[in-house]
Amino acid sequence: MGNRKPAWLEALYVQKFFTACSTHEHLKKNEKNICCLDCCISICPHCVHFHRLHRLLQVRRYVYHDVVRLEELERLIDCSNVQAYTINSAKVVFIKMRPQNRQLKGSGNFCTSCDRCLQEPFIHCSLGCKVDFVLKHYRDLTPFLRVCNSLQLGPDFFIPNDNGDDDMTNETPHSTIMDYDDPMSSCSGSSSSENISVMCTKFVRKKRSGLYTCGRISSNPVHSEEDMASSISRRKGIPQRSPMC
Repeated sequence: MGNRKPAWLEALYVQKFFTACSTHEHLKKNEKNICCLDCCISICPHCVHFHRLHRLLQVRRYVYHDVVRLEELERLIDCSNVQAYTINSAKVVFIKMRPQNRQLKGSGNFCTSCDRCLQEPFIHCSLGCKVDFVLKHYRDLTPFLRVCNSLQLGPDFFIPNDNGDDDMTNETPHSTIMDYDDPMSSCSGSSSSENISVMCTKFVRKKRSGLYTCGRISSNPVHSEEDMASSISRRKGIPQRSPMC
């Protein structure tokens, strides 16, 4: 029915966000900051694997209120005339109305539902205020709704592992995976001890000069008496005077 709110829109109003998920209460990063539009519930990042084929909308926090990105919300409903705010170079809109106490109306625009002062040409301070305005005056929300069959989380959304390790991410299409291909950053397990003995560097301090020299440690060190003698600082020779002219 056009005079009723869709189920996913009602879930944005009713569901509580940024509270601990009861299913993953023993894990880190268990705040419910996602709204599953198909199940109409709020979920945490650990629940994403069970809803990966559903439409997911990330909810953010701004000045102690729930907000969503404008570009994501516009795929679901017409957000024209709703004032947006910029957070981290992205525009967001408030989900619920934010009543503002004021005595007199001055010049400028004011919200049609909660009388909050707005910038021109906006007349709604939140998505909820616009929905209430449309249902009150037009009694039909259908022309403002948009067909959206797929809505995924952004590529920068962090999905933690189920074991609670926050330093790694699961291999999902929505998680950010860091791939390190530098061969110097890892060693094979079979030859790790040999690689350590070859690649490590020893520092030998000369007793007399006080300097440090750096040399590679061989995997099979064999030293002769001549090598040992050459490593010791030699005694200075007897100085000779230049011939007299």
